[in-house]
Formats: sequence, C-alpha cells, structure tokens
Amino acid sequence: MTQSRFAPLPEVPYYAVVFSSLRTTSDDGYDTISARMIELAQKQSGFLGAESARDVSGFGITVSYWKDEESIRNWKSHAEHRIAQETGKTRWYEHYITRVCKVERSYSLK
Repeated sequence: MTQSRFAPLPEVPYYAVVFSSLRTTSDDGYDTISARMIELAQKQSGFLGAESARDVSGFGITVSYWKDEESIRNWKSHAEHRIAQETGKTRWYEHYITRVCKVERSYSLK
C-alpha cells in the first residue's frame, strides 16, 4: 500500500509547527533518530500528522500538525525529543527556525 505524503488532517482550526533547517554534512544517526521522532510524535496526544521534504543541498522543511498549543508544548518538552533537539543543535543542523502557526483556512486540489 502506498502512503500519501499529505497528512490526513481534520477540519480547521488546528496548529502547525514548521521546522525549517539546514543540515550539516554529518549523518551520524540522523535518519534513525528522525524516524524515531515521528514514531514518538504519532503516539502523542494531539498529534495529527506530519509532512517533510529535504533538497540535495541539505535544506529541509518538516511540518507537524497538532490539535492545540498544549499538545505542542507537551511534545516540545518530551524527554526523548529534548535529547534529539540537543543532539540536533550540536551535530545535525547548521541553522534552523521553528515557527508555530494556527491554521484557520485550508483548501486543496484533489
């Protein structure tokens, strides 16, 4: 079965966390931890889905979707996620920006 790259989302409103990053040249376990973070996020109350893309230069964007701001705060403070965040700062990212947005409108072409 082919899984859609688009996160299946509820009706608005909901929240999006947009994580834009520029990777270092070090992989050093990145793919394993990245997959683990998605696995963990999926188990968190309020998690709705995620979409991610990265280009050959190392620039990537991951958008995770959440029911509310409390769910986002809980995810940000999750112990294993905190370790991954610190490792990212020292090993995997040259630069990153995190933005939290409230999605009030959504439309698509299907």
